[in-house]
Amino acid sequence: MAQHSTLKDGQKDSHILYLDGVSVSFDGFKALNNLSFVIEPGEMRAIIGPNGAGKTTMMDVITGKTKPDVGEVFFKNGIDLTKHDEAFIANLGIGRKFQKPTVYESQTVFHNLELSLKGDKGVMTTLFSALNDAEVARIMEILGVIRLTEKAGDLAGSLSHGQKQWLEIGMLLMQDPDLLLVDEPVAGMTDAETEQTAILLREISKTHSVVVVEHDMEFIRALNTKVTVLHEGSVLAEGSLDVVQNNQRVVDVYLGR
Repeated sequence: MAQHSTLKDGQKDSHILYLDGVSVSFDGFKALNNLSFVIEPGEMRAIIGPNGAGKTTMMDVITGKTKPDVGEVFFKNGIDLTKHDEAFIANLGIGRKFQKPTVYESQTVFHNLELSLKGDKGVMTTLFSALNDAEVARIMEILGVIRLTEKAGDLAGSLSHGQKQWLEIGMLLMQDPDLLLVDEPVAGMTDAETEQTAILLREISKTHSVVVVEHDMEFIRALNTKVTVLHEGSVLAEGSLDVVQNNQRVVDVYLGR
């Protein structure tokens, strides 16, 4: 059952992210079906739902990879994301972290962050250009946030899976995006790394809006944030984790499986 639009036109400008009545079909399959929800500035939101619920398509639409058949997608100050491509949207201030970490394994942790800082330059140019004090300070700040200060001189390829995930989050933070989209960040992590990742994302959410797509319920609980449940491309339920876990429809289509 699709959620009908309840969003008002005036809301487009007041939210960091505004989706209203968004539908996307692939060969007759409706990946998103009248999807509507909003993210506030500085909010962290967890998105859960069974496979095929539309979570990846939702992120593809927000980042410009997929254009919706119908519906509105607005970013801060009423910027219509459906009218722009992926590169333009990334430069607007939307950072996306995919499930599999993609770091420069043959470069040090520090250089990975440096390359992200100077995203408009080639790798060789960046490696042989001097950093100014502010840039060094920014890299050191992010190393602290992602708990990799002690690993700054290590090759990224030597990091654990969890540490590579943190490094990639750090690489996104170097661009200082307003909105971070994070896809299944704790898949394959140890329990200790999962716990640290929840702390890390809560810290990041103090200064950025963050949308986290995840299946791990203990991790979602540790995020201590509002949860949106997707099912068949629509919002099935929203609220705290306790609220959605006690929603009979959510239990039937997702949690009870």
